[in-house]
Amino acid sequence: QVQLVESGGGLVQPGGSLRLSCAASRHISSLYIMCWYRQAPGKERELVATIDTAGRTNYAESVKGRFTMSTDSTRNTWYLQLNSLEPGDTALYMCNARHQWRPAQFNYWGHGTQVTVSR
Repeated sequence: QVQLVESGGGLVQPGGSLRLSCAASRHISSLYIMCWYRQAPGKERELVATIDTAGRTNYAESVKGRFTMSTDSTRNTWYLQLNSLEPGDTALYMCNARHQWRPAQFNYWGHGTQVTVSR
């Protein structure tokens, strides 16, 4: 069993920055895709960014050019750097790891960290 814990959320003004972290209790195999999701009240959960099994990053169009996802060399921790934050970025941000080929059986979630963008 793998436990994921997010940190780094908070209240920032528009245009500000935050760095979110996701710490895994165990090493995450390269067969897993690492992800960041977000969800605002009354809205559908949105996939924000991923690192695939080849180490490539992918971003939602709404955050492209503003957010950057990365992982450390051990794949025990991954990050989301949020720049040029907008009020529309306000959401609970959750990290996720799922197996590339068997996501229904091997799929792990953190409980989220809140990001609020407001004056």
